[in-house]
This record gives sequence, structure tokens and C-alpha cells, in this order.
Amino acid sequence: MLIKINGESLDLPDGSTIKDAIELANAPYNPGSIICLIKGKKEFEKNINKYKLKTPKGSIIIEMSDEEEAEPLVNTWKNRYKEFENLSIRWTSSNEVAIGPITTDFESTMDEHSYKDGDVILSLSGFSNESTHLILAKEDHSNVYGVPNHNKGIFAKIVGGRRTLRLLNDDDKILSIEGIVERSSVTDSAGVSDLNTSLEEGNNVFTYVLLKPNDNSPESVEHLFSLIENGVINVGYESNSFVGFYSLQGLGKPREEVTTRERGTVTLRNTGNGIGKVYVYREDRVKTPSHTTIANVRKGMELFDIANSGDTITVKSDPERIMTLAMSQKEAAEYLESHGIKHERDGILEDDGFIVAQEPEFTLDIMKEGKVKTLAIDKEELSFIDVFEKEAPRSSWYFKKITGLIEKPVGALKVHFAFPGMKIVMFEGDSNEATGLIPENTPKDSVESGEIGITNMSKKNVGFIGIRFESHNEFGPSGEPFESTNIVGKIKNESKIIENLEEGNLLYIQIDKK
Repeated sequence: MLIKINGESLDLPDGSTIKDAIELANAPYNPGSIICLIKGKKEFEKNINKYKLKTPKGSIIIEMSDEEEAEPLVNTWKNRYKEFENLSIRWTSSNEVAIGPITTDFESTMDEHSYKDGDVILSLSGFSNESTHLILAKEDHSNVYGVPNHNKGIFAKIVGGRRTLRLLNDDDKILSIEGIVERSSVTDSAGVSDLNTSLEEGNNVFTYVLLKPNDNSPESVEHLFSLIENGVINVGYESNSFVGFYSLQGLGKPREEVTTRERGTVTLRNTGNGIGKVYVYREDRVKTPSHTTIANVRKGMELFDIANSGDTITVKSDPERIMTLAMSQKEAAEYLESHGIKHERDGILEDDGFIVAQEPEFTLDIMKEGKVKTLAIDKEELSFIDVFEKEAPRSSWYFKKITGLIEKPVGALKVHFAFPGMKIVMFEGDSNEATGLIPENTPKDSVESGEIGITNMSKKNVGFIGIRFESHNEFGPSGEPFESTNIVGKIKNESKIIENLEEGNLLYIQIDKK
């Protein structure tokens, strides 16, 4: 039997399941993600209710009538609309534009009827079914069109392109007609399936979403890459018009390109209460300066259409993220060569140098320039840390945001104050970002050597970060009393490097995943 998986045809033995199709096609799929199954093309197309008629002067959009009396006309249109492609405008008047003819099985009537501006009519000109025309009404009027005895011949309404309609003349023609896929078209013909669902001839299966990042929003696209770094995206909210992904809410980016939010557009909220939220639009929406366009859906929009809050979706992007941090210089050289990117080394130049920064920083800028410089350190200078996300969730978010660990595998802390012999180093924070940093995971009797502390909102130096190299039973790592100190993590390896830091130095850190 012949099916389609992610738009590609696949021949399978009878009785095969979705799991069999994924394995044979080597289709992208992460276990636990939702799968969309559409029974067949006819099942899908019968649920399409809008069509775009493209002409040399622009496009006209019509929407099918939901009147029961119009059903025979609507069904004929859905089965025969392609026959109107490449046909000329037969005539125009102040009242209508006529396109055709084609041959149908309808019988004509001789009654005069009244029509409204925007009505779309099937007319049997000369009372002959061999001269069936498409009539697009430009004004309210009455006429004898020889229409079938169904709803005065009216089967649709013009919902877009009225200006185009008035520009058409006898020299024009219909270039193409395409069904407009809306969320309702998908949800009415698709369902969420599992791997063991048996397939049938003509089934259409979708296992993943392919995103095309927006070249004009390079910094904001990195936010998207962080969201999908594990190859999946988790639905935080869904409505009729969009699906929302909120796991990076609070992580802001400057405004970049703003466009109309058409179906399949992916945007990033760049200001306000929802800053950092990502949206995928199921329906068209006007553009707004608070939403940066970061990508468009190229494949698998059907998965976003059927997704519910809490669902997981397998996601890929083209291009994929260019990220060399936490690689060795040798690994980066091989990786970049495979992507056709020139490589320049900085810092520790030897093959085993551990990369902590890249320039340009953003994937799309790297792709544009075709080259990247990687800064490496001796791996002995890297500090591995634990972050206490469960014990101090707000402090952990703040810490990872300040250090860059939310978006990168290697973070950095800039030394604000260090004095030999004091057994404490203070690092720069951000008092604005630390607003609302309530006391959490405060020390009880003492702090241990290597613990990382943040000054909470009970003190004016809120947001300052510190590390102690010896235990203390009175003051925390940021130099404040215990009640003003949130313990957010701990250094796992030797602290000698940290003890030798000077003001302005950077301490590179990585979360210990062992």
C-alpha cells in the first residue's frame, strides 16, 4: 500500500503500523511526541472551505456556503474547481465577472433572482449545462443566470480580493486555484495517533515539524534554538489562533524583524509581561511591534494544528544551530568543516583547547559570513557546578540567565571584587533582573566551601553573586547574613583557580551532568 510520511511517498506491506513507516522511512521522531494521521487526500480536501483564485491582477479568496441547500453546488465545486484554471474572463459588467465555461450535470432554471455583492454563483449560461460559468458578483443586483435549483446558484462568498475583482477585464484569466489550508481543515480530518496505529492506503502521517529560521532576526533565532535544543518542543498553551511555548518566558531579546503573522509564522514576544514567550500561529493575524518573527513552518504544521497543552512535538530546523561551545578546538574544526564554515582559533590554539566563546555568536551571522573564531581555555580553568533548581527555582533561573547557561553549554561570571586571603570572590549581577528574588534555600547553621550564593531582595545589593572557599557560620558567599543569602549551587572541582581570580576576570562554568 502507498502512504505518505512527512510529505514523502512510501510503499508499505499491508498491515503495517506507524512505527513500521517511521523505521522504514527513517523519519525524524522523538519517543513520546505526538503523531498526526490524516486518512487520505479526499478526506482532507472535503474539509477545506476557502479557495484562492489567482489572476494576473491579484488573488480573490472565496469561502464555501454552509447552507444545506447549497451542498450540491459546494460538492461540485470541490470536485471540479481545477477545471476553471487557465480559463479566461468571459465577460465583465458593472454587476459581475464571469469565468468559464465548463460542463456540469446540473439542470437550469429560468427564474430571476436577487444577488448580493460578493456572492459566488454557478450559472448555466444560455440554460445549457455545457456552458456552466463561475459568476462573481460585484454589486447587489437581480438577473436570470439559468442557475440550478439549489440556493439560487450561490455556493460561496468573496471574503478577500474585492479590489482585484474590480480590476479584471476580458484579457485576464484564472492562473490557478488552490484550497486554503486552515486549522479547521486539519482538525476535522486528522487525529492524534500512536506508534501501533495500523495504516491504510492513502494515509498521510506527520511525525515532526521543520522550521525555517528568519535570516533577519539572528539574535532572536538563538532563543528558538535554545527552546528546541533537545529536538522537541513542549506546548504550554493552545487556542484557536496560536500555540504557545512558555518555558523561556522572561528571557528577553531586542526587537528585530516584525512581519504579518500568517498561518505557520513563529514569533517571539519582545516586550511586556509575556517577554520570551514563543508563538506558532494557526490562523492569520496582523503584525504587531511586540512580536519578532523568528521562523516559519516548512513541514508538519498539522502537528501544531492538533496539539494540546502539555503535548510534546518533535522539531528540526534548517539550518540547524552552529554551536561550538564546550567542544575542543579539534572537534570544532571537524564540525565546522562539515558545515562548510571556515575556522579561526583564538586563546589556547592546541587541539585540546576547550571552547568557551565563538565570534560571531549567532548561527545566522556565522552562516552569512561563512567563518567563525573560537576562543578556548585550558580545560583545567573550567569550573563544574551543580545548580539547585528544585531548592531555589527563582535563584536558579536568575543565575543561569546572568551567566548565559540558559542558552549556552558554557556560562561566564565576571569578577566584581576579589581580595587575596579573604576566601571569597564576588561576581557581577543585575539588580533589574534580580527584582523579586525572594529568600529561598537560605543557609541554616553554616555555608560550605564552594557554595554559590546570591543576595536576595532583602538587601540593597540584590543580585550579587559570590563563592566562598571555606565554611562560615555567619555570612553567606555574597557577604550577607544567612537570611539575605540564597544558595543556588556549588562548585564541584578544585577552587584554586577561583582563589586566584582578579577584578574583571571571567570565570567560565559548566553544569556538571555526571
